[in-house]
Amino acid sequence: MAKPIVAIVGRPNVGKSTLFNKLIGQRLAIVEDTPGVTRDRLYGNCEWGAHEFLLVDTGGIEPRIDDGMLEHMREQAQLAIDTADAIIFVTDIRAGVTAQDSEIASMLLRSGKPIVLAVNKVDRLGEPPMELYDFYSLGLGEPYPVSSVHGHGTGDMLDEVCKHLHVEEPQEDHDERISVAVIGRPNVGKSSLVNYILGEDRMIVANIAGTTRDAVDSEVENKYGKFIFTDTAGLRKRGKVEDGVERYSVLRSLAAVERSKVCVIMIDATEGFTEQDSKVAGFAHEQGKACIIAVNKWDAVEKDDKTMDVMRKKLMNDFSFMSYAPILFISAKTGQRVDRLFELIKFVDEQNAMRITTGMLNDLLARATARVQPPSDKGKRLKIYYMTQISTRPPTFVCFCNSKQLFHFSYQRYIENQIRETFGLEGTPVRLVLRERGEKP
Repeated sequence: MAKPIVAIVGRPNVGKSTLFNKLIGQRLAIVEDTPGVTRDRLYGNCEWGAHEFLLVDTGGIEPRIDDGMLEHMREQAQLAIDTADAIIFVTDIRAGVTAQDSEIASMLLRSGKPIVLAVNKVDRLGEPPMELYDFYSLGLGEPYPVSSVHGHGTGDMLDEVCKHLHVEEPQEDHDERISVAVIGRPNVGKSSLVNYILGEDRMIVANIAGTTRDAVDSEVENKYGKFIFTDTAGLRKRGKVEDGVERYSVLRSLAAVERSKVCVIMIDATEGFTEQDSKVAGFAHEQGKACIIAVNKWDAVEKDDKTMDVMRKKLMNDFSFMSYAPILFISAKTGQRVDRLFELIKFVDEQNAMRITTGMLNDLLARATARVQPPSDKGKRLKIYYMTQISTRPPTFVCFCNSKQLFHFSYQRYIENQIRETFGLEGTPVRLVLRERGEKP
């Protein structure tokens, strides 16, 4: 089930990134007392009560702008607003209601999205300052006083945010259709692949990066089964700015990954692996999706009988963090191996949803620990009492042991490899959760 998306927006230097870090409990956003430090959206998982959602930090909105980078920041924020299920609009109690705040409020009201007004930098406890009431003039309802530094007031604000988020009870997925997100950098052939599959020019295809702006769903039914393909906007590489950092437009691709069961990560065979490829693949891996690496434009590569093997080995090294993902060389232009892609999609989806009995897992555990003894430290040896699977998509296993500290990463990798060797689980991440005796799974 896809998580709702909540975007944090506001003009520069009102404390959006500090609030973002406070809400997700990590320091993901760069925080500096200089307007414009956050120039691209950042995302993180946030939990509050029974709700779990994807929180998005945006660059500050400058309603009237001439500077190229500020224009890009506004474009990024607008993209976040368009995609969000709810919006937290952050203002600054010290600056009061500014003309920029009023313009942004008007823009947000036009979006039709639920808006929660947060008045930041109210750092003292007790009665809110009288200046808070000025913010009613924005026409966004009750202003919530918060302190992004100390966390004061964020609970009441999140309660209001969650009122606008729909909580669905987890249900068994009975939909026969396999949802597939086609993701990757711009101009690697995502739209061309979907068009070939559909047999029609459903997507605009041009040799220009960034042609696809939205995630577009298309239903397909053929001899392999029923599928929903989502063609996504690529990770757009922006021009270099003062600090030389590359910028990416990723939110809709991330949302498409959230909704999907299988991710087809497209690589351009003529260019090879890039940093952007690892970013989008890494998100699909983190979300536990079944993955396939599709190397497109294979027809355009000069090759001999060794070219494919050489490139496969290089990609296996580049994607070492997801070595489970099968690699397929295709051509969206000619349709080369596209039939094989359908077969792989069905296969990795089944692997991602595989359930293994506790009895079979513990037979494997007994063989694995007999073959390679568990590690020990200062005379104390790791004991693994039993293992059971607690969920699918991705397959997630709990190991009950006497000490999590003794369960070294290398031995966890060994157990995971044994699970894969015995049961396959190709094309899907595997999660291993450690519990000491007495802990609840």
